Parts: sequence; C-alpha cells; structure tokens
Amino acid sequence: MADKEMQKREASSPVETERTKSVKVFIPLVDICETKDAIVLLADMPGVDERSVDITLEKNVLTLSGKVEPAAHGGYRAAYTEYEAGDYERAFTLSDEIDRDGIEASVKDGVLKLILPKAEPVRLRKISVKSA
Repeated sequence: MADKEMQKREASSPVETERTKSVKVFIPLVDICETKDAIVLLADMPGVDERSVDITLEKNVLTLSGKVEPAAHGGYRAAYTEYEAGDYERAFTLSDEIDRDGIEASVKDGVLKLILPKAEPVRLRKISVKSA
C-alpha cells in the first residue's frame, strides 16, 4: 500500500448496519488502481483472512466487511498497546462499467484484493430508416 503514515480511522457510523455487540469498526485504507481491463481495489484489513471477510454486492453497492478477534496474549495481560483490534467496513458505489459477474477477491497477509473487470463496451448500432 502507499507509504503514507497508516492510522486506523474509526467509522462514524457503520455501513447501514446494526450491531449486536459493542466492538469498534474501522474504515480500511484502500488503494484503487486501474488497468485497461479492470479496476483493482487493495484494502488494508490486518487480522482478516478468507474465513472472516464478507463481500456483498447489492444493487450498485459493494460492501467489504471483516471481523477480527482480539489476539490472546498467552498468560499475561497487556500493560500498553498501540494497536486496536476491531472490525472493518467500507462501501463503494459501482458504475455500470463494471462486470458484476466477473468480480474476483483474494486475501493475503491482511490485504484484501478485489478485481473488478470492466464490462464489454456497449456497441454502437446503426438503425436504418425505411420509407413507409
């Protein structure tokens, strides 16, 4: 991801969801890249793996959610911590230029990678006019 100073931002209100447990929700930092054929999203979600991430697409809204369990510190308690554990949520509105059936996702080392292929361009069609 970028060389910017990384700092977790807590979501002011999670993406239109109600939570049943009191846990912090963070907005994952995301890099968006574009190739000729696709748009690629790289989301930093430390502690998330393929079993704890959920990606949904409803209407035009792509929602990323990840659940993180706090790390257990075998036999001792933390006196000071700088890293906070919490869940992740972020939503994106997709344009009609994305092929929704071709979206692919993978996660490695806490980075979620989504490949959003571009839809085939709508071809211009000439309509001939006949006299009546």
